Amino acid sequence: MDFKDYYQILGVEPDAEKADIKAAYRKLARKYHPDLNPGKESEDKFKEVAEAWEVLGDDTRRAEFDELRRYGGRRAGGFEPPPGWQSRAGGAAEHHFSGDFSDFFNSIFGGGFEAERGGAGFGAGARGQDVEIEMPVFLEETLADTRKPVEYELPVVEGGRRTSQRKSLKVTIPAGVGEGERIRLRGQGVPGRGGAPDGDLYLHIRLVPHPLFDVQGHDLLVTVPVAPWEAALGAKVTVPTLDGKITLTIKPGSQSGRKMRVKGKGLVGRQGRGDLYAVLKVVMPDKDNDRTRELWQQLAGEAAFDPRAQWRASA
Repeated sequence: MDFKDYYQILGVEPDAEKADIKAAYRKLARKYHPDLNPGKESEDKFKEVAEAWEVLGDDTRRAEFDELRRYGGRRAGGFEPPPGWQSRAGGAAEHHFSGDFSDFFNSIFGGGFEAERGGAGFGAGARGQDVEIEMPVFLEETLADTRKPVEYELPVVEGGRRTSQRKSLKVTIPAGVGEGERIRLRGQGVPGRGGAPDGDLYLHIRLVPHPLFDVQGHDLLVTVPVAPWEAALGAKVTVPTLDGKITLTIKPGSQSGRKMRVKGKGLVGRQGRGDLYAVLKVVMPDKDNDRTRELWQQLAGEAAFDPRAQWRASA
């Protein structure tokens, strides 16, 4: 079994901050999402990227992986966990059967069909095992019912020999579905034996990170860059939403960090749609010259403003 370096998969350094890891995951998850890039290669890359985030996005799993990475880095040839290794992070062990995690992940963090079931499910008269797979969903797709294709592999027995069978379905993802929710499809799991019922398929919803919006419950947050003069003088700016663009009015004298609420432009929920919060961020021009510096100096003199005056007052 090959060692998987999750840092290399996401293209980050081992000492990267969690925010940088999250940003790298967002970029790659969007890049390789199967809906945007159909094909087995993109699907495999998406799963690999999601698996890397599953580990590096969790502080406990990341600490365990860092420990194993030091161990694995000294190994020659195939990787095997240290003798007696047992993960404390859980993870894949919660799944009945997952075709979305690699053998490496399952060997480190538990789970996998063989480890959990020991083959007992193949006995005569046994109900088929349930299957749980991850279903990536764009935020835009949660606004209304969406039909999506699902492909997965099932372990089966033919002539006493274990093999796998690929299955394809078209499923409806209901509006308002959220991160971590499960959708149950009866009888779409591993076939039963001896007349026993088939197992079920569970779709584990994973919301694909959006390049612009952060999710807080059913609300969305978007950072709106504004120029210093727009914040000072006021302006009308165009702001994206999940279903089109809107125009926001920036009041004169607005501060960086001001949060503006737009009702009904968040995610769909049982009580209706959440809200969109536009957070202002004053940004400086990336280019200047002698004339602009002169104007800034003139403004500094005429404004006579000390943003840290309260420090002296409190001292």
